Amino acid sequence: MTFLSNRASAVLRTIGKAAASFIILLTALWGALALWYHLGGGAAAQTIGALLWAGLGVASVVLWWQHRGASVLLPYAGGFVLMLVWWSFITPKQERAWADDVAHNVTGTIRGNIVTLDNVRNFDWRSDDDYTVKWEQRSYNLDDLRTVDTALSYWTGPFIAHTLVSFGFADGRFLTFSIEIRKEKGESFSAIGGFFKHFEMSLIAADERDILRVRTNVRGEDMHLYRVMMPRAAMRSLFLAYLDEAQSLKNQPQFYNTLTANCTTIVFEMVRRIVPGLPVDYRLLASGYLDRYLFDVRGLVPGWTFQQLRDGGHITARARAANEDRDFSHAIRRGMPGYDEEGYPSLQMPRQAQGRKRP
Repeated sequence: MTFLSNRASAVLRTIGKAAASFIILLTALWGALALWYHLGGGAAAQTIGALLWAGLGVASVVLWWQHRGASVLLPYAGGFVLMLVWWSFITPKQERAWADDVAHNVTGTIRGNIVTLDNVRNFDWRSDDDYTVKWEQRSYNLDDLRTVDTALSYWTGPFIAHTLVSFGFADGRFLTFSIEIRKEKGESFSAIGGFFKHFEMSLIAADERDILRVRTNVRGEDMHLYRVMMPRAAMRSLFLAYLDEAQSLKNQPQFYNTLTANCTTIVFEMVRRIVPGLPVDYRLLASGYLDRYLFDVRGLVPGWTFQQLRDGGHITARARAANEDRDFSHAIRRGMPGYDEEGYPSLQMPRQAQGRKRP
């Protein structure tokens, strides 16, 4: 019995040591990437710093397994504490040499039912580096809200898509909101960098002929558009939630995070404040499947199968055909579920929130 007890204790110690070693190696990888993205001095200094830190972590684990005492981990532990202190001082900034398309975040003021937005983007894109810069002030009457649509733009396979939300008004105008990384000039998107405070967050409000067309017609992305079933009051609340987010970013910049603060999760948190009880789902991270999630929670146009909604909302070809069409927004919606052959809404939104009893 004593032999078995000692054997079991030895096995448990080995398992515990292996788990601790794995955690140390993970923190070594995290620290190496943090240094790579934030250490000053250029690529050479970043590479050297990352390799030295990773080497310290690996060496500490190797020495520990060579029957040395746990004291060999103290230098690494002390270094990790210092790294966490350094990390806490990396804060988001308002002023950098921003890329032209994210040079401004939208801001807004509300007077009664009228919302006035500053810095609405309306670029004329000819290529990704040839465009006419145009930022506008626009006003909208919240009583004229008629539709909410969700666009999913795919650039790297079926798993991940960029999420955009578009509001339609009675006068035929559409306004799209998009949570994006706020790139500096010369930067490009990096999913890994998004875990390491590499990008600030940007909230863009834009004309659809800018923000949808640039993705389908200039950057070669594939896009699906879906009409979302929301009561008018919920549409209004969602629109105002975007303005709250804009004000928050104006008051205090935030970092974009690939996992926790991205183009889909931020929108989900806003919608969840309006429609409590929405389930958390893996498709909020695998955003390429967000459309199926919306279908499953009955958020899309009823009376259609999911495949019919997906096929009818596949707007890439229509967007490219409408490249020079000044009525771009209606052109891409022609025949789409929830819209007629002219691209105008073909059904009314519910007037009462789901679950509310009629008198």
